[in-house]
Amino acid sequence: MNKSSDFTIDELISVCISRQIKEGDIVAQGIATPLVAAGYILAKCTHAPNLYFASAIGQGVCQDWAPLGLSKIESLWLDKAITSFGFARAATELLPRLAPKEFFRPGQMDQCGNSNNIAFGANYAKPRMRMPGSGGIPDVTVLSDQIYLYVPRHSKVTFVPQLDFLSGMGHNPNRKLGKGPHYLITDLGQFDFADGVMRAISIHPGETLERIKAKTGFAVEVAQQCAETEPPTVEEVRLLRDDIDPLGVRRLELLGGAARKDAMRQILEKELD
Repeated sequence: MNKSSDFTIDELISVCISRQIKEGDIVAQGIATPLVAAGYILAKCTHAPNLYFASAIGQGVCQDWAPLGLSKIESLWLDKAITSFGFARAATELLPRLAPKEFFRPGQMDQCGNSNNIAFGANYAKPRMRMPGSGGIPDVTVLSDQIYLYVPRHSKVTFVPQLDFLSGMGHNPNRKLGKGPHYLITDLGQFDFADGVMRAISIHPGETLERIKAKTGFAVEVAQQCAETEPPTVEEVRLLRDDIDPLGVRRLELLGGAARKDAMRQILEKELD
């Protein structure tokens, strides 16, 4: 297939996520994770037509999809659900039984894939910064063997030698069920967890191993066959831009502060026009 020379890093991340999905998989979709949602839908549009989505929005399972959005996100999940259920039932009955693949975004992560989405700083009462919270991550990561991770902005803020708090279990000696994460995608490269530690398996076009090491707060293992990440195809880029996410919602995960606020305003104006 024709490889694209015109793609953005958000498109590459979503494409790499889609390539982790297999035909017949059930995937879990969290809240405010458009890079992941775009990757899931791309997989369904290309090589996994019988993909099922289990969504935190409305706690439903659906097989159909709709383009990404902000104000009309319910049309993707609520209106297309095959079945719906409450969070307690989903966490205790259905998710353990269905064993879906799920991508989590850690705020902090150590070398073994343990993660923190609670707060930065050792003092819980007065943290340096409070994060959105762990949601269902503690419930899922202690049981599941289908955990995948993504970090849109690779930095030493995220990749640390020691967590301030533990909210997601990785390759941990205290684990009794499930497994640690299989895979990690960032804006610099792709990684696995061979022998239970983070290992670079590919480097994105235009990036270097030296840059990855400089932006990671611990030693980075490198696979012997570490190569350049395979770029998206022309068709994958077209699907993302024209069909799956024409508003560019996926780009929000790479922005912060005023830039993110401005991008959200522009998306809402287009969506409500």
